[in-house]
Amino acid sequence: MHYVVLVKQVPDTSVVKLDPVTNTLDRSSAPSIINPYDAHAVEEAVRLKKQYGGKVTIVSMGPPMAVEVIKKSIQLGADDGYLISDRAFAGSDTLATSYALTAAIEKISETEPVDIIFAGKQAIDGDTAQVGPGIARRLDMPVLAQVNRVADFSAADRKIRVERKIEDGHEVVESKLPCLITVEKEINELSYAPLTNMIAAARFKTTIWTTEDLKVNRDQLGLKGSPTVVGKIFAPPKQSAGEKIEGTTEQVVNKVMDKLQNIHGLFTEGGV
Repeated sequence: MHYVVLVKQVPDTSVVKLDPVTNTLDRSSAPSIINPYDAHAVEEAVRLKKQYGGKVTIVSMGPPMAVEVIKKSIQLGADDGYLISDRAFAGSDTLATSYALTAAIEKISETEPVDIIFAGKQAIDGDTAQVGPGIARRLDMPVLAQVNRVADFSAADRKIRVERKIEDGHEVVESKLPCLITVEKEINELSYAPLTNMIAAARFKTTIWTTEDLKVNRDQLGLKGSPTVVGKIFAPPKQSAGEKIEGTTEQVVNKVMDKLQNIHGLFTEGGV
């Protein structure tokens, strides 16, 4: 079995700031980390590898410094990693990004066919959740999105059954391989990297591909290949604290009903 995992280097959004002039993310204000959802995708691929055998390959797109998230993935138990990095990728939206990553996966598949592609549900710097499904569409394979549990897996029958989140609960879905799976954080708990993995990550040499190594049309990359236009980014105003209502159960209920009546005109003559 060959598992490919898509990872992204992102700013730590818990400390990142907005540039007050441009209203864009000031990426220099925060350290770069592996996208948290992607880390869980790596963990799940490694778990399946340990149980059923196979190989885990990491693919990322970004500047040269993004090799660090591939090394982090090696610490988690991945076997190999590729970074696609080229100035032509700068400014890519999700459409152009999925196009570039698909080209990398197709190149890998020429020598090592891919059985399952894992990705995080979304990247915390964009929150679009579009790249994974976009790649699945380009590769003409099923996509199982927002998966929080692998319920059953058969390498022999080339089938996988998962539980995934939906708006009002969850559903169980079965798919044939190959397929693409995007995961929630609840799918597993991240393990601590053993010393052997840390040594392997420190020694690992990431393969870096540019547009010259991939079968791509440069018109579909970067800003030229990105139809998405961001008009404005801004921080929403902070919400005021809610009012705390105290008293006995009857007192609290009466106060809440009074407030609803004042706000919405409920329970008055002619009201709903």
